[in-house]
Amino acid sequence: MFRELELLEFKIRAELIDGSVLYIKEFVSEDEYKYSFQWQKGNKLLIRWDNAPHHKQIETFPHHKHIESPENIYPSTELSLEDVLKAIERQLYQRDPKQGSPRS
Repeated sequence: MFRELELLEFKIRAELIDGSVLYIKEFVSEDEYKYSFQWQKGNKLLIRWDNAPHHKQIETFPHHKHIESPENIYPSTELSLEDVLKAIERQLYQRDPKQGSPRS
């Protein structure tokens, strides 16, 4: 009765606890997985993770991240939304041992 899912594509805008925003784009098919996760505060890029097939010099090609600027390109081991959310959580909750609250 139901056909198997052959294609999944979605875009999400998530507002985070510190006022920053995570833009999530994923495309999944039987043959490929494309993603872009862009974390920003206001108009300032914090980090964008993606697997666009450029930057072949990066050791984790095609997976890479841009930190604070599209020109600042680094290897990335965060390959899924779950990985990215964990990385953001680590950034947001660099805790004061006494307070345990997110940094602003």
